[in-house]
Amino acid sequence: MPADRVFRIHARCPRTRARAGVLNLPRGPVETPVFMPVGTLGTVKALTAGELEALGAGLILANAYHLHVRPGSEVIERLGGLHRFMAWHRPILTDSGGYQVFSLRNRARVTEDGVTINDPCTGELAELSPEGVIEIEERLGSDIMMPLDQPVPYGTGAARTAEATARSDRWAARACVERERRGLTPPDRLLLGIQQGGFSEELRLDSARRVGELPFDGYAVGGLSFGEPPEVMRRLSRLSGDALPDDRPRYLMGVGLPLDIVRAVADGMDMFDCVLPTRLARHGVAFVADVPVQLRHSRWREENAPLDPACACEACALYPAAYLAHLVRAKEILGCRLLSLHNVHYYLRLMERIRSAIAAGTFGAFAEDIELRTAGAGDSSEPEEGVSGWSPRTVD
Repeated sequence: MPADRVFRIHARCPRTRARAGVLNLPRGPVETPVFMPVGTLGTVKALTAGELEALGAGLILANAYHLHVRPGSEVIERLGGLHRFMAWHRPILTDSGGYQVFSLRNRARVTEDGVTINDPCTGELAELSPEGVIEIEERLGSDIMMPLDQPVPYGTGAARTAEATARSDRWAARACVERERRGLTPPDRLLLGIQQGGFSEELRLDSARRVGELPFDGYAVGGLSFGEPPEVMRRLSRLSGDALPDDRPRYLMGVGLPLDIVRAVADGMDMFDCVLPTRLARHGVAFVADVPVQLRHSRWREENAPLDPACACEACALYPAAYLAHLVRAKEILGCRLLSLHNVHYYLRLMERIRSAIAAGTFGAFAEDIELRTAGAGDSSEPEEGVSGWSPRTVD
């Protein structure tokens, strides 16, 4: 199927590189720019599939590596696939496990064939190869598949970064061959290539060129938000947006905070995922008027108004902010659920506002307003002792 029939751009911002479009998938269209709530193990933490649908989520992310380890991709396949397993009827993107090559690098052995990980949850060895990951994702029934890659942490030396980047690009080519061999064609199954390159502009451009020449249905920017300064991430995000093909969706993996998303949309990115909405909710942090606030702070103890009067989620529509703050301080499970509902609702509404602004030709002004109101703002600097709550790439 031609790329323009799967992904169509219907509006562009005249002042930035932002664009609005739609991914036409058999399980339903996905409007872009889109935020994917993260359901690593087949669940977005604290929320049911029905609640996610009611919130308006059109696409969620699951992790092929983790589901292959627990409960097993073969088990999920025998039970009817991941959609049936988790009662989710809309599209699913599955990350390949490349992030675990980074996060579990002290337990992983990487060769040209793939990676072997001593899984900390099961104590067993899990083997991943470029071909094997495609097989796993086929078993899961993924709508959008990601190939195996090897990202590197910030500060990695030039030689090791070049080696990992070249290997990721070779693995990407092998994934394309395996997808073709298995007949996993669009629009039923999409496969997105991943640009790597660490924190080198030259390597990023080389990777974008090599991956961009392969028959992928879209492209992702991987290996950012790995400990680098924000200005480095922004510079490489902008560079990547320019380097990847314009007619395919672009996915900035693992980012992030609302301001990061708005900036990346301005750089031409279309797809985002992050664990922050539910992770921060579990630590008492909620987004109010685009700013993160900590419900443990004394200002909320007797606040009789809704947490966000402009928000229509259940947490804001039914309860005073003081009740939510009480649940957080008392460590009640309901507090995690209500703040998770609120934060996911906020992220999904943020993407609606972004799409509307692009369509109306006002995204430039919208981005400037977000920048002014959110840069350095928020009262979430005092989370629960011993909990940072702020790593956007932490597995949820």
